[in-house]
Amino acid sequence: MKSISVIIPAHNEERYVSRCIRSVRAAAKRYGGEVEIIVVCNRCTDRTAEIAEKCGARVLFNEDRCIARVRNTGIWAAKGDIIVTIDCDNRMTKGTLKEIAYLLGTGKYIGGGAPIRFERYSLPLYLNDLLCRVSFGVTGLYCGIFWAEKKTFEAVGGFADIKAMEDAATAKALKAYGRLKGKKYGVLRKNVLINSTRKYDDMGDWLYFKLMFANMGTFIKAAFGDRSGLDRLLDELFYDYNR
Repeated sequence: MKSISVIIPAHNEERYVSRCIRSVRAAAKRYGGEVEIIVVCNRCTDRTAEIAEKCGARVLFNEDRCIARVRNTGIWAAKGDIIVTIDCDNRMTKGTLKEIAYLLGTGKYIGGGAPIRFERYSLPLYLNDLLCRVSFGVTGLYCGIFWAEKKTFEAVGGFADIKAMEDAATAKALKAYGRLKGKKYGVLRKNVLINSTRKYDDMGDWLYFKLMFANMGTFIKAAFGDRSGLDRLLDELFYDYNR
């Protein structure tokens, strides 16, 4: 059985890191093979690293304000044949690692993503869920949990080195590399990513719809090359969240 390394980027995630690791351990037990868990602490000032180590994870550190570089720190240090990534506030279902190993073992897939299901639902979250399903279904660029052999990530240069939308860019790169190898970019069929609703809990379930309307000018300026406003928004929502 091929060994697996699960990469978990974390920025001040003391409330969630043990929960995420427990979900990985449950999936590792179902898989039955060797599974390494790597938590990459990014500018953490809380007990994330301490808790992760107590839960048996290998802890690395990265100070970049770029989630792609944080994930890549874990990928380049990983010992496993297969790389799986998951954000620290999310969880995987028990059959995830077993299904990933099976799909890669068929030789048909270069890698892939996972369907996303929220940990709770309301009307705006159902709408968010629908938007995700439609966009993933149309583009085929499933994200959430990423999975591929380590040599594949090495071949495409790891996660795309950009501050936002790195997930879609990385999915495109994996899909394009798969075409060269005669393989497909896939998606899990029996397992899902359980997506955290913590930002909705903190700022309201209509959060992203409000942000789209309130920052329309910022998005338009970014499309024409002025990213200053967008970078401030990204810092607020992602890189400085959980101070």
